[in-house]
Amino acid sequence: MIKLKPIFILMCCLFACSCVSKKEILYLQDAEAFAEKDITYTNSKIQPNDVLSVDIGALIPASTIPYNKGGNSSSGSSSVEILQLQGYLVSEELTINFPVLGILSVKDKTTQEFALYLKNLLETGGHLKAPTVDVRLLNAKVTILGEVKSPGTFNFTEQNITLLQALGYAGDLTINGKRDDILVMRDELGIRQISHIDLTSAEWLESPYYFIKPNDVIVINQNDPKVKTAGYIPSLTALLGVMTVSLSLVLLLTN
Repeated sequence: MIKLKPIFILMCCLFACSCVSKKEILYLQDAEAFAEKDITYTNSKIQPNDVLSVDIGALIPASTIPYNKGGNSSSGSSSVEILQLQGYLVSEELTINFPVLGILSVKDKTTQEFALYLKNLLETGGHLKAPTVDVRLLNAKVTILGEVKSPGTFNFTEQNITLLQALGYAGDLTINGKRDDILVMRDELGIRQISHIDLTSAEWLESPYYFIKPNDVIVINQNDPKVKTAGYIPSLTALLGVMTVSLSLVLLLTN
């Protein structure tokens, strides 16, 4: 008679390999230690291939027409796609070609800093009296790949979004996502930065990666149980199928 004990031990081992503990899947497990902390908002520097919307205003609206691309920007379509076509594409040299003023540098400037710089040019150069300048980034996006429900590239219009908000765009991590080692790739001022974030701890809330920056790439790899089972048991359904066949064979051989 064939003994069932070794078979059950093997099945238990397979289940153990495919299990994930609560410690590996719960977010921000020490969040209480980081409560009531001040939040430092950051503004990203303008990068090559950014598309900027620049809206110039003044006490006499007609005087701003030569400085607004396509005439008066307030009369144009509000569609993001149309605005991007009408926007200013930042060159690899970090410049834009602005009406009347010509080539302007945006190097080492945030959108707010460039708005103040442009306002000063218009005012001190005698172009406009008491001008107002609003500069916005039109093509801010983040790419999320790997073990999430809906991987892809997502556009956002907010000035600041957090890492968790970005992951929310992708529908959150799957149960197979490695939560303690999120890979974030960031290109800033021509330098590539790579960081590893542990979502199970709240320490990253005080890191430079609390807020996502435009063009960040987030990669979620498979957790260890998923990697271990990938070679021989593709899913829990397949595991149950193997168990059913094994038990059937045992019953047939023992009769």
